[in-house]
Parts: sequence; C-alpha cells; structure tokens
Amino acid sequence: FLRWFSEQATRVQGRYGPNPEGTGRMIVSQHPVGPCFLITPWNFPLAMATRKIAPALAAGCTVVVKPASLTPLTTLFVAQLLQEAGVPDGVVNVITTKATGPVSEAIIRDPRLRKLSFTGSTPVGRSLLGLAAGGVLRTSMELGGNAPFVVLDDADLDAAVDGALAAKFRNIGQACTAANRFLVHRSVADEFARRVTERVSSFRTGRGTQDGVTIGPLIDEDAVAKADELVTDAVHRGATVRTGGSPLDRPGTFYAATVLSDVPADSRLMREEIFGPVLAIVPFDDEDEAVRLANDTEYGLVSYVYTQSLARGQRMIERLETGMMGLNVGVVSNAAAPFGGWKQSGLGREGGAEGIAEYLETKYTLTADPFA
Repeated sequence: FLRWFSEQATRVQGRYGPNPEGTGRMIVSQHPVGPCFLITPWNFPLAMATRKIAPALAAGCTVVVKPASLTPLTTLFVAQLLQEAGVPDGVVNVITTKATGPVSEAIIRDPRLRKLSFTGSTPVGRSLLGLAAGGVLRTSMELGGNAPFVVLDDADLDAAVDGALAAKFRNIGQACTAANRFLVHRSVADEFARRVTERVSSFRTGRGTQDGVTIGPLIDEDAVAKADELVTDAVHRGATVRTGGSPLDRPGTFYAATVLSDVPADSRLMREEIFGPVLAIVPFDDEDEAVRLANDTEYGLVSYVYTQSLARGQRMIERLETGMMGLNVGVVSNAAAPFGGWKQSGLGREGGAEGIAEYLETKYTLTADPFA
C-alpha cells in the first residue's frame, strides 16, 4: 500500500481547456481533503493501517489513527517506522484507547476534521455515519460482509476446493472477505463436501510457534462463543457436522476447523458474518437459484464464483450484488485494486487508482478568455 500510493501521488490529475461557449478557460484541480480520522480493526493491523495512511499522505493530508484496542502495537510500530523514514512530527498521529466511543465521538465532532475512514462492523459504521453527518464529513466505510462462494455444476472441483480453503480459512476466517455461505450445485455438492471435509479434517490447530500448525486461535473468547452459537443454531435447524463443530478443549481461544453441509436457509449462519473457521455448504438446483441465494443478504462486499464457462462467469459478474468478485480465485485483495462493497457493506474504495480520490477534493475554476 505504501509503494502503490507513493506512485499514485504523482498521478493526481486535473484538466484545463476552453469552456463550451468559448468565453473562458476551465481549470479542474485536486486538493487534499484535510485532517483525517482513520479507525482500523484488529484483524489485519499492518495492512489496515497502511491502506488508510498511505493514500492520505499521498494526497497531502494529516491523519489521526485509532487502532483497535485488541491490536494497538502494530500501528504504533508503523508510526515509528514512518517517523524514522522522515515523516514530519504531527503528520501521522496515533491514539490508543479502550474508551473507543467517547474518544471517537470527540474527534469526529471536532470542526477541524474533514474526513473519516472506518473499517469494522456495519452497526458501528452506521453510528459513525450519524456522527459524521454533523460535520458533513467525507466518509469511507468498509463494513461487514456475508460473502457467497458459488460452485456451479461445471466447476473444476479441485480448483474450487483449493479456492474454498483460501477464501474461508485465511486468517482463520477472521476477515471481512472470508467466504461465509458456500452455495454448491446439488449435482456436485456431495463430492465438494467430501473433498473439503477430507482437507479440513487434516488441519492442525495450535499456536503459530508450533511446527505443522495450519490454523491458530481466534482473537478472544467472544469470537469462540459466537462461532459456537452459529454452528449450534445451524445444527439445531438440520445441518450436518462433517468435521469439527465445537471449541477445542485446551487452553486458549481455539475453535475446531468445521465443515457443515445441508445448512438450512433460515440458519443464523446464512445471515450473520461468522468470523471463524466454519465452512457452511448449501445446495442449489440452478443458476437463478444460486443468484437469488447469493444476493439474499443486506451485505455486498465480495463474492466468489467457480465455473469453466466464460458466458456463465460473465453473467455472474453482472448479476451478483457485490463490490468485488473472485472468478475462479479464492483471494481478491490487492493494493492495486479498488477494495469496497455495495449495500450495507460500505461506502468508497480503498486501494487502486480510486483509493487516493477518497482523500481529495475537486475544485473548478473559470478564468477569463486569455485571448479576449
């Protein structure tokens, strides 16, 4: 992110030319939006800090960064590195606190602030948008997700299984881009479930310092409890546990890597973001049903589709209501791409050529005809 936006800093463009009437010249220029308040989550503290700080600095803005109370040290280290690299004092400021609400509200209500960028849950994002409205702040909101992973009947199942494991278990499922609902065509659902279960059953869960560990602990006890609640609810409604399905009986916040099949549509798993190592499979009968199930959510961050048909892939690009899509790939994040969602998954984009625009204001100037 730092390298990408250092390059984008030289590509902040405007335009100059005659107005349609031929009576003057129009100048369109871009300017820093002003002081920014950046609120980052706990799950990718290095990436989340740099993906907000870098475009702000490239645009010419100063920032106050508030990292999550669970993972503040990485952001403090980033600020130290920036200082050592020559960023002037007062340009990048970090405030750590456990009193998140009062501190954020005080900063957002400060009349000097001009921009708010937040990554976190949708309910918190809605609250922050309400506060930001008072100062008519520019806002970027990267909020919750409920990503569908669609496996059509012509999919390469080996590739789909590899993609499913990457999309689900990256960071132990603790990612807004993690696949939440695995919608698999009924003709291949059993085979897909068999292959996924075989792979997941071989996972070794433990601390990252141990050799051979596949996935580690969840962030805290609340995360374990939520994963267990969602799995218990799905099983109560008729889902089948193929592997895992419970917390591990050992010290630490470990939840077993889990595969569920035949998950009912009314399960909480289908509506709520899991943020844990739970892969839930739902069968469908045709492409239209897959689209209906995939879009049946208030969220629209990312989707994943596996098909060997170019035409079907293109249709899914057009029909799925998400800001990002992985077509035959299980990980989509890239500093050079515009990251963000539709619907209740947020506003604005981070990364790509679009990312720096979130920190710029546009000014139009009309000058008199220099030849008059």
